[in-house]
Amino acid sequence: MNWSRKLINPVLDKEFRLRMRSPKSMLSVLLYVMALGGVAMAFIYIFLYLEQGGQQRFDPSMSRSMFYVLSFAQLVLIAFMAPALTAGVISSEREKQTLSMLLTTQQSSATIVLSKLLSSLSFMALIVLSTLPVYSIVFLYGGISPQQLISVFLFYLFVMLLLGSLGVMFSTLFKRTIVAIIVTYGAGLFIFLGTGLLFLFFMSLDSRDLMINGAPPVNSISWTGYILGLNPAGALISLFEPSFSKEVFYMMRGGSSLNSKAPIQLWQEFVIVYSVVIVLVLMVAIRKIRPVKRGSWMRRKSPKPQQPPESVSREG
Repeated sequence: MNWSRKLINPVLDKEFRLRMRSPKSMLSVLLYVMALGGVAMAFIYIFLYLEQGGQQRFDPSMSRSMFYVLSFAQLVLIAFMAPALTAGVISSEREKQTLSMLLTTQQSSATIVLSKLLSSLSFMALIVLSTLPVYSIVFLYGGISPQQLISVFLFYLFVMLLLGSLGVMFSTLFKRTIVAIIVTYGAGLFIFLGTGLLFLFFMSLDSRDLMINGAPPVNSISWTGYILGLNPAGALISLFEPSFSKEVFYMMRGGSSLNSKAPIQLWQEFVIVYSVVIVLVLMVAIRKIRPVKRGSWMRRKSPKPQQPPESVSREG
């Protein structure tokens, strides 16, 4: 029994073959690994040779700092690459005039959308996994556990799923690929940068109110922490340092007791909120991929014309 035919549908099989076997894919993986490796080499050179004059050894604390830098650098690279890989999966089919042929197959709308998304994210996951040799530099000096590395990579997969789902939805809604890519990057910019700016803005307003009205009661929670929970960088920091969520929610609140805890970890809020967003945008993409004529709904709803009653008597 061929299990690959049962697990991989024709759309997914075609996307895997086209995406994984092209020279452009190989070049993308090479450039990505070189970019992240360059960040690692630059960190070692700056902090070990320029600042310390080559006199200090690479200790576990510096290794931990290097892991943080690599993680944030990879998060930025994912933010740039994921929309480009997914924002044109449907609109490009429409521009090539092959979407109609795809819709006439036996594959359902959900199968087409999810197959396109999975093929794009699998290539992005392959790129991220190819950077594991770069992270091996961190394990040479310690300071990071394998559990932390696994949790960070799972967080990357969730961020890729979020950006990929937005890209597929906009690719379905907009007919031109360039428009879908621009809108997807705009949504990603709001998630990465807009939420951070909103947090800083409302935090400044909160601090001003504290200066005017005085310090609130001890252990009172600042609602601005929930805004930072929508930011990928804040959620990633809370994965590194669990105490960071507590510091954000009790910021400028007169301190907190040792037994007090954050109402929710920032990464948990990030996963919960954006899981709902992923489900909603995929539902929109599945619903909008098949064109519906404007008058079709009216024709289904319009009552049928009544037939004239048959005459019950005949004229003699």
